[in-house]
Amino acid sequence: MEVNQAKQEHLLALKVMRLTKPTLFTNLPVTCEDRDLPGDLFAQLMKEDPSTIKGAEALMLGEMLTLPQNFGNIFLGETFSSYISVHNDSNQVVKDILVKADLQTSSQRLNLSASNSAVGELKPECCIDDVIHHEVKEIGTHILVCAVSYTTQYGEKLYFRKFFKFQCEKTTAFSLHSIFNQVLKPLDVKTKFYNAESDLSSVTDEVFLEAQIQNITTSAMFMEKVSLEPSMMYNVTELNTVASGEDGESTFGKMSYLQPMDTRQYLYCLKPKPEYAEKAGVIKGVTVIGKLDIVWKTNLGERGRLQTSQLQRMAPGYGDIRLSLEMIPDTVNLEEPFDIICKITNCSERTMDLVLEMCNTRSIHWCGVSGRQLGKLSPGAFLSLPLILLSSVQGLQSISGLRLTDTFLKRTYEYDDIAQVCVVCPYTNNEC
Repeated sequence: MEVNQAKQEHLLALKVMRLTKPTLFTNLPVTCEDRDLPGDLFAQLMKEDPSTIKGAEALMLGEMLTLPQNFGNIFLGETFSSYISVHNDSNQVVKDILVKADLQTSSQRLNLSASNSAVGELKPECCIDDVIHHEVKEIGTHILVCAVSYTTQYGEKLYFRKFFKFQCEKTTAFSLHSIFNQVLKPLDVKTKFYNAESDLSSVTDEVFLEAQIQNITTSAMFMEKVSLEPSMMYNVTELNTVASGEDGESTFGKMSYLQPMDTRQYLYCLKPKPEYAEKAGVIKGVTVIGKLDIVWKTNLGERGRLQTSQLQRMAPGYGDIRLSLEMIPDTVNLEEPFDIICKITNCSERTMDLVLEMCNTRSIHWCGVSGRQLGKLSPGAFLSLPLILLSSVQGLQSISGLRLTDTFLKRTYEYDDIAQVCVVCPYTNNEC
């Protein structure tokens, strides 16, 4: 709907048109066999049709381009372009013409005019042209407000403005009476987080992000880029290529097209930076992972871009004390001592006074003194503890039997299935 502020005859006329790329012309070929009644009549008519491809007249896709006959759809992330023309329909010279274009969204008002300076004069049958651009970043109602102020040759200052809304009505190629009111979503993006599944044999805070991207438009898209911009706490590794040559090949092939209503899954691995991984209290609770940056192109190369908000996930909790292994051998000999290095981290907000107890199991036997004092451990601090043990049973054995006690609160923490080790017989070389 077009609304004028005042019903007054003005010397200037305002016209607005959305700038979009044309589409390929399609026709409906009609064919028949030579023995049918029309004979070669249909074939001859298609050959004379200028919109068909010479030598391939039965192909629906033609060589001509079609100008847009209506407004079409505007999607989030696309660039909205509009042509604004102010024409002097009178026989007078108009002075001090100022054209201003604002875009009103549900949350803000944006100035899209390329220049805010006034034009000195506009002679009869002359016009002022301007092209505005705006990357659409909000969903919902958008209103283009065009305001024109000018001075007549008698010194009278006049002003008018128009509001343009989209009503799905047909328009000509040169005058658009309706701009747009609804911005549509081009993509449906869903994310899932997976914590790295590992036992205490490795110190890891890796998290995997799965991004599911679905094309919810009616046309195919070329996915130019889908990347994850990590937060300052993480490094990211993309897992969307397979090793092939120097650069690797995308798992989706060379032609990365996403058909309408198709879904594609992208996978990323995030690992905390060393300066943050060493601090036990930093990666706790809700943490910011980063944001997805998606760039695509439509049929005739129109670019669109979409950035998600900052993605957050709930970091796993490790309790008051975290026990992990910094070093453990993959294979050990039966009934021969081997070394491991444990890392004990205080994840609480209080100082602990720790005592270590080592309990033998059926297959695992600890070497050393049980019940020794480890001393005080301040919040966020850690200590590395070398230990010696041996296995009396051949095969894949689980390391268990460690117990930590905080003497301040008289609280005990037990750790079973810390890691697994393969025990072999050195005489028969019979591995598990």
